[in-house]
Amino acid sequence: MTQPNTSQSRAILLTVAAILCFGLMDVAVKAVSPMTGTLPALWARYAGQMVIVVILVAPRLTRVARSQYPKLQIARSVLLMLATFFFFLALGQIGLAEATAVMSMNPLLITLGGALFLGEALGPRRIIAILVALVGALIVIRPGSEVFQPASLLPLIAAFCFASYTLITRRLGPDEDVWTSLFYTGLVGSVILTCIMPLHWQPLTGQSIALMCVIGAVGTAGQLMLIRALSMAEAGLLAPFNYTGLVFAVLWGLVLFGERPDVLTLIGALVIAGAGIYVWHRETRAT
Repeated sequence: MTQPNTSQSRAILLTVAAILCFGLMDVAVKAVSPMTGTLPALWARYAGQMVIVVILVAPRLTRVARSQYPKLQIARSVLLMLATFFFFLALGQIGLAEATAVMSMNPLLITLGGALFLGEALGPRRIIAILVALVGALIVIRPGSEVFQPASLLPLIAAFCFASYTLITRRLGPDEDVWTSLFYTGLVGSVILTCIMPLHWQPLTGQSIALMCVIGAVGTAGQLMLIRALSMAEAGLLAPFNYTGLVFAVLWGLVLFGERPDVLTLIGALVIAGAGIYVWHRETRAT
């Protein structure tokens, strides 16, 4: 009788929860961007994280701010900020589901990068799951459709940046405190963006302020859970579950923005979910 691997199960659950939080953040960004523009929404993401982290770790801030790998922390922070910027920019130009579908290339990049640069296993189950999930994403994207406009390159660039960020985060692994990683991403992003913000600031309404607070809160929660998950399991194992973001995007687009997915979009989402469930079942059981 097989027994579940508790550490891997928790890492997968944390990953899915993180992707859900990022999806909610994207919804708030898509809603607030017409009011404020992209950069204020991006600033809210990182300034909010910085405020929350400082409040939560205030008694041990000096220790949290001390990193064993400061250069890697700065590099991963810049990569995450760029990934967020390009994706936020895309949300202002194409649909939520379409942008998320193009962004769904990043799990494939993470898995391949983990094998090439981190020496992680790339067994047949992971390869099959990634390829099946990629087929699901392509069913949604449908090359040749209106998704492939110049703006669709923005989430693709974001995918490369996010994959690189994820691999560096995995490289840090359990050697670095989760709160230290959160502190650096918030610090680097908020410092850079605060310097730029005076050139792009617009008057805020009560609604835009509320949405910006949501962006900071759920973005920070998702970041915390993802970092924790990557310290518990390999990037290649968790990569397929990034595709659940596409399922969430289809749902939010339908419920909140009236973006009605067609039959092929729904089929693609089911294929993606099926690939994730398959990996969960196989990888969290001892053979």
